[in-house]
Amino acid sequence: MLESNELQHKTPEELTEIIASLTEKFKEEKNQFVSKIQSQQSELTQRKNLINTLYEQIYLLKHGKFGASSERYVDEHPQGRLFDEADLSTETQAEIEAADESITIPEHQRKKRGRKPLPKDLPRLEVIHDLADGDKQCACGCQLTCIGDERTEQLEIIPAKMQVLVHVQKKYACKGCEETIKTADKPKQPIPKSIAAPGLLAHVLTQKYQYHLPLYRQEMMFQGIGVDIPRATLSLWVIRCSELLQPLVNLLEDEILSYDIAYADESTVQVLKEPDKPAQSKSYMWCFGGGPPDRFSVVYHYHPSRTHQKAIDFFEGYRGYLHCDGYQAYDKVKKENSEDITLVGCWYHARRKFVEAEKVSKKPGLAKYIIKEIQHLAKVEKAIQAEQLKPEAAKRYRIEKALPTIKKIKLKLDDHHDKVSSQSKLGQAMTYTLNQWPKLLTYLDDGRLEISNNRMERAIKPFAVGRKNWLFANSVAGAKAGAIIYSLIETCKAHSINPYDWLRHALTELPSCETVAQFEGLLPFNFKDQKK
Repeated sequence: MLESNELQHKTPEELTEIIASLTEKFKEEKNQFVSKIQSQQSELTQRKNLINTLYEQIYLLKHGKFGASSERYVDEHPQGRLFDEADLSTETQAEIEAADESITIPEHQRKKRGRKPLPKDLPRLEVIHDLADGDKQCACGCQLTCIGDERTEQLEIIPAKMQVLVHVQKKYACKGCEETIKTADKPKQPIPKSIAAPGLLAHVLTQKYQYHLPLYRQEMMFQGIGVDIPRATLSLWVIRCSELLQPLVNLLEDEILSYDIAYADESTVQVLKEPDKPAQSKSYMWCFGGGPPDRFSVVYHYHPSRTHQKAIDFFEGYRGYLHCDGYQAYDKVKKENSEDITLVGCWYHARRKFVEAEKVSKKPGLAKYIIKEIQHLAKVEKAIQAEQLKPEAAKRYRIEKALPTIKKIKLKLDDHHDKVSSQSKLGQAMTYTLNQWPKLLTYLDDGRLEISNNRMERAIKPFAVGRKNWLFANSVAGAKAGAIIYSLIETCKAHSINPYDWLRHALTELPSCETVAQFEGLLPFNFKDQKK
């Protein structure tokens, strides 16, 4: 810094240069200072977003452990909310309420409440309660006369009771030549040389894959009624039955791929004895569905990873619509099949993310608005179902009632996307929805399409519930066997067929099947026709 006495001896030109130099230096220091402030502000913003994100995660973890698992939206949060989300104007707040505008759904017959009558086909055992002979005398001296009965029904249960089928094969011989001996044939059995009859095998399969009862518990239950069937034997029966049922699953796959509307979803499974993988690693069970409405089929596929190759292989050569979630594997399926496959997004997957964002918000905002609007779309679908509209009529109704709502949702997302942290739950929900937007619009193109992938989520849910009971598959063979049996049980349920009745019938007839027509006759939806 120059002293004042030094400046007195400077010429005007030198003073100008000094002032210019000091000005430049001041600008550099100012820029550095501003840059440092901006950097600190950016760092503070990042830390604030991180703190908010961590608080959101903590809240959701607590809610997942202690709160209700239902995704039903509730306006009021008794425990309060944690964070502000995108503020909305007074006009938009009014729109939230307007989003609750009702869609008229035609009246329909409601189920009567109260106890349902006991099935008429159950055997009845009458227990007669009569007066003692001394009580049949009136005080006036006359004998009482029976004028009727009062009947009430109770449901009783007899513990499981097993029986032994003794196959007696008659043998005949010629006493004349003593050379000819003939023995009556015994029907072919599902598992040759096994003690398991078709009914027992159907019971074991439905207990595990429909009612989620692990084999070791079934072993204990059999022991409780005096029958010793080791768990290893039960496991072997499951494997053998799956091998016998495999041709039917192949036919179900053909049904799915022959129709132009399909569904897909996936879930994790743990397999203990899997080659080249630790026991703690996760494998995947894929679930595919489709086919004409009266022949709708569900097929499970086991795969050691979540790689997109499984979905690509299954849908090779498929042409049509594919309902799915936002998993990138389905984008790869479309890419591999060029324009032959059109992906249909799931509005309820998008809604689920906004429900999570709304749970951690302090006050009503964008998340609530989007949830309300998607509820409006759901009411449109309920009206279509109640009216039983044909595909073309359903398409027109969606264009009229749903498309304006969809446009409003898009407008709000575009307007607020840059105002919300991408790390927050709300930011994640908005990003997911905007990325899925072309797929979410697809269901407007065809009245047969659905607004969500809930059909496939319902089909894969029994597997997820069962996994909580049996926890893991012991081997790859067991996982593949489970996929086969789950496929057939869920297809039965899709057509309101009792899985036990169908399995018992199929396991009885399969050993004798030789032609494709015979196998097709055993498919669950064909069994439904036979039952009529």
